[in-house]
Amino acid sequence: IEMPRTVLPRCTQTYHFYQEGQPIYLAVKGVVFDVTSGKEFYGKGAPYNALAGKDSTRGVAKMSLDPADLTHDITGLTQEELKSLDDIFNNVYKAKYPIVGYTSRRILNEDGSPNLDFKPEDQPHFNIRDEF
Repeated sequence: IEMPRTVLPRCTQTYHFYQEGQPIYLAVKGVVFDVTSGKEFYGKGAPYNALAGKDSTRGVAKMSLDPADLTHDITGLTQEELKSLDDIFNNVYKAKYPIVGYTSRRILNEDGSPNLDFKPEDQPHFNIRDEF
């Protein structure tokens, strides 16, 4: 079994601010996207820069840039927010940006063992590139 590429949360911090020649990564639902093609949205000084460099699932669900919401934690989200999260995940991120990896929370259990229920996201409209 080939393990999927993993980008650990602290590693994504490297990409928080856009630097010429460096990719901009953003994670939603534990899936790491290369949003460099949207640097006008996610790059330094751009309106959604706060989402970059981390798993911002809660912020995406709530449409919030509040630092307290820029986390993977979805505890307490309403059904409407969860539906919004799924819509944005599928119709924006998966539709527009290539998947480059997964956060450790997505592919590992809390004890560090492999999550046997993990299934990679389907994204047939992108060619897989080995960037690592």
